[in-house]
Amino acid sequence: ICPINIGYTAGIETDRVAPQWLQKGNDMDKILVVSNHAKNTYVNTVAEARNNQTGETFPYKLETPVEVVWENTPLAESKENITGFTPKHDFNFLCVSQMGPRKNLENTIKWFVEEFIDQEVGLVIKTNTKGNSRIDLEHTENALKAILAAYPDRKCSVSLLHGDLSEGQMRGLYEHDKIKAMINISHGEGFGLPLFEAARLGLPIVSIGWSGQTDFLNDKFLKVNYELKPVQRHAVWQGVIEADSQWAYADQGSYKMALRMMFKKYDDFTEQAKELQSHIDQNFNNKVLFERFCKMINEEDKNADM
Repeated sequence: ICPINIGYTAGIETDRVAPQWLQKGNDMDKILVVSNHAKNTYVNTVAEARNNQTGETFPYKLETPVEVVWENTPLAESKENITGFTPKHDFNFLCVSQMGPRKNLENTIKWFVEEFIDQEVGLVIKTNTKGNSRIDLEHTENALKAILAAYPDRKCSVSLLHGDLSEGQMRGLYEHDKIKAMINISHGEGFGLPLFEAARLGLPIVSIGWSGQTDFLNDKFLKVNYELKPVQRHAVWQGVIEADSQWAYADQGSYKMALRMMFKKYDDFTEQAKELQSHIDQNFNNKVLFERFCKMINEEDKNADM
């Protein structure tokens, strides 16, 4: 298309890219991605190609260099209140995640309820299914009710936040005095922006140690054990999430134990969260990321001039 062509993508949340991505990637002079996970899925994928003339098969892989540039989001200068948002309990976990197959939200909720079924602990979920319409709100509410119907006598609470929030309102959510920790046991993240936003504001994190979020979490989070297994059949997306790809499945017992540990030893993890916040401030601020992005583009421009 141009003298220099640079691709930019969040990549894919599984352990490999679809063969089409290799082909299109090799049309580029360079590819920029948002995490080392995204890079590894590219460089570690080997597809089987066929010579149309001879019928001979051969391994096909990416030849284009891939560089990691990370990403972030604007940081609101001040926090804003969310009208009508009053958590029922004093200690609440937060999950910001779409209600879809990759996010593992059903298990996030069920296993939380099972762990705190007889205790006054809350889970606040900022979620939607496909959009932020009233129809989507009703659909999401019904899906949540269906999950919780199996636990009618629980003491713990699960609260739903749905719809657009401003950057200031999101900051207010992360910094709310009753929101104590952020949880995410999705099957994979390209980068994990909600986790990043929460960690940037000093909120302790509970997550698995796989995929894009490990770049910025810097080993300073409460880890949930996981196992890599094939993606679910209903999650297959031809040309994007291939049937032979794998992603992470959080271990139920490890997740529940992590929630319990965060609840019982909260002060220990707030100190860890402060260390992580400092790491992010130094290494993922706007200036650092802007200079890194420009460097990767300018290097390719210089190489073209040589």
